[in-house]
Amino acid sequence: MIEVSGLSKIYMRGDVPVTALCNATFSIDAGEFVVIRGISGSGKSTLLNLLGCLDTPTSGSYRLNGEDVAKRSDRELSRVRSQKIGFVFQSFNLLPRTSALENVQLPMIYADRPPSRQRAVAALARVGLEHRQRHFASELSGGEQQRVAIARALINDPALILADEPTGNLDEAAGDVVMNLLGELSREGRTIVMVTHDPDIAAHGNRTLFLRDGVVCEKEAV
Repeated sequence: MIEVSGLSKIYMRGDVPVTALCNATFSIDAGEFVVIRGISGSGKSTLLNLLGCLDTPTSGSYRLNGEDVAKRSDRELSRVRSQKIGFVFQSFNLLPRTSALENVQLPMIYADRPPSRQRAVAALARVGLEHRQRHFASELSGGEQQRVAIARALINDPALILADEPTGNLDEAAGDVVMNLLGELSREGRTIVMVTHDPDIAAHGNRTLFLRDGVVCEKEAV
């Protein structure tokens, strides 16, 4: 599903190069639930942005479902994002004065597909929120907003779901609901890659990658 080899990202801070990710090499099989952990500034967000085709690497290769996407153009990366990847963010990223149904339909518009009400309702039903489809996002609880975000991530049927601290703004009960949903999606065969700092949340994954100073390893540094 994911094959990363020698992936690096260097940013310029003025005239000073800053290495955010250094020579990352790993693979993730289809259907795996992989957790990315590391302290603040370790490179987690940089790695997730690269896996989500939101940024391009300085060097190295990244193959997603056999397609080398490391050096694609912005337009090509937009196609990959809309067709192959679903995103779930800590801050939900919903339009507050737009209904849950319309928020879920947005990725279809970005993918140049007719916005299907039937599919959006089915996606909301999948996360237990069909009855809240007409409510504005601002009228929903944090847990409900994150479930709408998961429905939105699923609407174009992506094989890969990227989740960035998906329970970070939720209480324990709402977080459990979200993690159970992500676990179900993994068991159904979708690949989940999740960033979290919480060891209890990380325990839901099948495998953990640790980041330290931009370096990926399979074991936590001590």
